[in-house]
Amino acid sequence: MQLSEHFTLKELTESDTAARLGIDNTPPTYVVENLKRLCMVLEEVRHAVGKPIRVSSGYRCLKVNHAVGSKDTSQHIVGCAADIKIEGVKPDELMKAIIGAGIKFDQLIREFDSWVHISVPNTPVDKPRHSMLIIDRKGIRPYI
Repeated sequence: MQLSEHFTLKELTESDTAARLGIDNTPPTYVVENLKRLCMVLEEVRHAVGKPIRVSSGYRCLKVNHAVGSKDTSQHIVGCAADIKIEGVKPDELMKAIIGAGIKFDQLIREFDSWVHISVPNTPVDKPRHSMLIIDRKGIRPYI
């Protein structure tokens, strides 16, 4: 199922952890709607950078989320977050490109200088928080 021009449901729900543990990571309908909103933002990112995006983690059902050690408040659970990489673009460069393009996001997190977590608000009526963070071995701090 195509969620947007360049992103599919399979791409946003595929999980090595789910496959390895035999967990069904099929999202409910409301999550698919959230994933569509998320993909619209991913399309903006793709356009701003001019390169394809690799989604390393999108939707995670609660069991998969627990298996990867994430919190129950993770926006991945409701289909509102994706961890992304772009070949040849460092995470810090990607953060700056997203911010510079004026893309509206809920959270933007540079994680372990390996990938960027980007999310949309959990409901279509919520306003984006525009929260920017760094998470690494030093802990969590604002992205400046």
